[in-house]
Amino acid sequence: MQGWVKHEVIACERCATAIECKANAYTKCQCSAVQLSINEVQYISELYDGCLCARCLFELQAAYREDVGI
Repeated sequence: MQGWVKHEVIACERCATAIECKANAYTKCQCSAVQLSINEVQYISELYDGCLCARCLFELQAAYREDVGI
């Protein structure tokens, strides 16, 4: 069955890039590549409610770190 997607394809809430959400297999999800501190998670969750692509997560992490002087 070619073209079949096992996980839901959704749009990144920030940039609208199509991403395959693997919430039921988090360690295999593209967002797991971004290691966020608890403070970074809180910062991002105050801005967005849904899933974000790894690129947006990296950009938001960098923005947070710049804001707090890390």
